[in-house]
Amino acid sequence: MFDIVKKLCDKRGISINDLEEALGYSKNTLYRLKKQNPGADKIKAIADYFQVSTDYLLGRENSSQIIKGPDNEIAEFYRKVTSDLEMNECEEQELKDDFKAYLQMRAEILKSKGKGK
Repeated sequence: MFDIVKKLCDKRGISINDLEEALGYSKNTLYRLKKQNPGADKIKAIADYFQVSTDYLLGRENSSQIIKGPDNEIAEFYRKVTSDLEMNECEEQELKDDFKAYLQMRAEILKSKGKGK
């Protein structure tokens, strides 16, 4: 998990220590991810900070974003809308697939109208 967090920090142009400070963690807390499994609260806080899924941090998802969009607005919207839903893994995947299919359909409509390139 540490390598993923480090990569996200690098992408954002911050250090691990900057992230620790932003999250209110003591120094070297995140370096312990190399040897220890963090609690769910830490995983969630890091995921929220970077606007990625906890599955991504745990290496269970390949993409750091559900759907790429300007400033992660679409991914953030998805998370807000679904945050109160109690879904099992299958239901969550089905919802993500439906969401992606809808966006793909809208993109195709725009392309057919000559607006998308």
